[in-house]
Amino acid sequence: MEEVKMNRLTKRALLFLSLLLLAVFVLFSRFVYIQAAKEVQGTDLEELLNQRWSQTQTIEGKRGSIHDRNGDVLAEEISSYTIIAILDERFESYVEDPRETAQKLGQVLDMDPHQLEGMLTRDAVQVELGPKAKNISFEKKREVEKLELDGILFREDPRRYYPKQTFASHILGYTERDMSVARMGLESSLDDYLKETNGQITYQKDGRNRRLVNAEEFIEEPENGKDVYLTLDSRIQMAIEQTMNQVQEEYDPERMMAIVANAKTGEILGMSNRPSFNPNQYEDIENYTNFNVTSSFEPGSTMKVFSLAAAIEEGVYNGEETFESGSYEVTDRTVRDHNQGRGWGEITYNEGVQRSSNVAFSKLALEKLGPESLYNYIDAFGFRDVTGIDLPNESPGLIAEQYTIDAATTAFGQGTAITPIQQIQAATAIANGGKMMTPFVIDRIVDSQKGEVLHENEPEIKGEPVSEETANQVLEILETVVTAEEGTGRPFAIEGFDVAGKTGTAQIPQEGGGYLAGHGNHIHSFIGMAPADDPEVVVYVAVDRPDLEGHQAGSEPVSLIFKQVMEQSLQYLNITPTEEDEVASVHDNIEIDDYEGEKAQSVKEELAEQGLKVTLIGDGESVIRQSHAEGTELMYGEKVILMTNDENPEVPDVSNWSLRNIYLLEKVTGVDMEVEGTGFVTKQTPPPGGNLNGLSRMIIELSLTSGEEQTEEEIETDNDSPEETEENEEDEEEFFMD
Repeated sequence: MEEVKMNRLTKRALLFLSLLLLAVFVLFSRFVYIQAAKEVQGTDLEELLNQRWSQTQTIEGKRGSIHDRNGDVLAEEISSYTIIAILDERFESYVEDPRETAQKLGQVLDMDPHQLEGMLTRDAVQVELGPKAKNISFEKKREVEKLELDGILFREDPRRYYPKQTFASHILGYTERDMSVARMGLESSLDDYLKETNGQITYQKDGRNRRLVNAEEFIEEPENGKDVYLTLDSRIQMAIEQTMNQVQEEYDPERMMAIVANAKTGEILGMSNRPSFNPNQYEDIENYTNFNVTSSFEPGSTMKVFSLAAAIEEGVYNGEETFESGSYEVTDRTVRDHNQGRGWGEITYNEGVQRSSNVAFSKLALEKLGPESLYNYIDAFGFRDVTGIDLPNESPGLIAEQYTIDAATTAFGQGTAITPIQQIQAATAIANGGKMMTPFVIDRIVDSQKGEVLHENEPEIKGEPVSEETANQVLEILETVVTAEEGTGRPFAIEGFDVAGKTGTAQIPQEGGGYLAGHGNHIHSFIGMAPADDPEVVVYVAVDRPDLEGHQAGSEPVSLIFKQVMEQSLQYLNITPTEEDEVASVHDNIEIDDYEGEKAQSVKEELAEQGLKVTLIGDGESVIRQSHAEGTELMYGEKVILMTNDENPEVPDVSNWSLRNIYLLEKVTGVDMEVEGTGFVTKQTPPPGGNLNGLSRMIIELSLTSGEEQTEEEIETDNDSPEETEENEEDEEEFFMD
């Protein structure tokens, strides 16, 4: 009996031991599995441990900047601030008096105090105060801080900022303020270069989220976006923007286009449209289209430049040969000259070019060249294809060639549609000895962190549609368009420089067929090159449907833009006048020396005697910085800014200053200028007299209603230009169907 009992105990013990060993084996196997896999029920234990005992912080990268050819910043990332109100009284500082806080904040933020009070009385721990309290500037933040309001805090955020405001906007485009989305222009097309990659830093912490002493750090460096340098020259671009603003104010056209290009390289030195926009206020954009590259329209008589070149190249043009002007029968249709078909009797073809005779160019196309040859040159000048400019959404040309009449009308710029940038590209062939240059606006893309140039554009010859001899002959004839008594281009003459160019006044098609009628219902344009004997600059300007008085010619707003822009461009590129005794004013240009270290008052008196306006920053004895580099040539009446060695310089009074001079002040002082509006300065923050030291930004408000500073450098009227009469106004009511 005892033996049986012992056997049972032994069996039970063995069973228990077996079960125990099995449990130990299972637990050990699970432990080995967990150690190897580091995972339990789909949870990554290592990640969980890292989350509990380590901390990761984002290191933000910075979006790349966009600069002009001289390094001036056109688009950059800056700090902005969002106002946050603490409403929970458990915090040490909170909004105790919502009404008083709303009243004071409303004055600074230009907000309705009742609306603010409603936000400040919500049942919440904290609130943001709407769009006007977001992305505010450093100066606005300081204004709010001076109110010393309880519970009002600031969150610092990066944002995209365009310091020159309405400036080459359709080229630059814009991003959302937080840079999350690039919407248009180069900001969009170059987003892969410009956008940043954030980094991070990871370190160990204790249970109270305190960083462990001597803990190892793991750093993943951020990668900043690449910097883009454009071919644009801010001085030339500013001249375009200012004169376009003036024309907008005076003539209120439907739209405007202007391009300035280096004739030898194809570099775009300036380009603008109207309507334009301020990319800092993208909610107000009316026009998203860069008309210069996207809009194809009938060019009008500027097309005659290239028809003339084709006829000369083919050896069929004799400028002294005569023809009967007025009208010309083409199959069942009639081409008439722009003076209602009256013509000027029997005239030479050279005079036909000067008077912009449609009959002359129809005869050249059909009787001299022949349609096939004409269209071969249309192709050679690149009018069917896009130019390939490095801007988005470029349109090709639309060439009419179905009927015989199409060749006649295409030769004088009707029926066929092309873009302004196509005309600029084609004009480089005339200005550059027959070599047609591809236009481009991006100079280079740079990785500033590594000091590497990732992409660099070089001038590229697109083709050679005509010979150097032909190009020179065309320039000679186009120069007479501006100088001859019969020339339609007389309003575009610039004293001191010989200009070669061609006017154009294109009709505008309307729905249902036909063209808009009435004075001013045209696209008035001019393409000009200077100096005429060897052009360095090509300028194209078009003004669409300006509001003209009965006595005003369409050339008036166009010439206002062209003359100012061309003259400024030639000056900035240091191109000497054609004849020294034919400068634009009675004064010679003044060459700037290096004044650093010299006595400030002596320099001021010396420059003032030469006719320059001098502003001294501070009351120091000597000059430490100057607004213009040594060797710069300035026109009589221009402003020079000199920074002195005063330890506590005062903020200058910039009332009535032009925008160009504001940016000279920015260059000299290093203070960022946040500009609002266009025209001339009407308000500045901070006001004059404060301490300039420690100031990082000034707010400048401009208006077109003020203009004390309208010197020769900024506003040039056209009082001395002859008025364009009905006979020489290219009123492209040129092609009439009988």
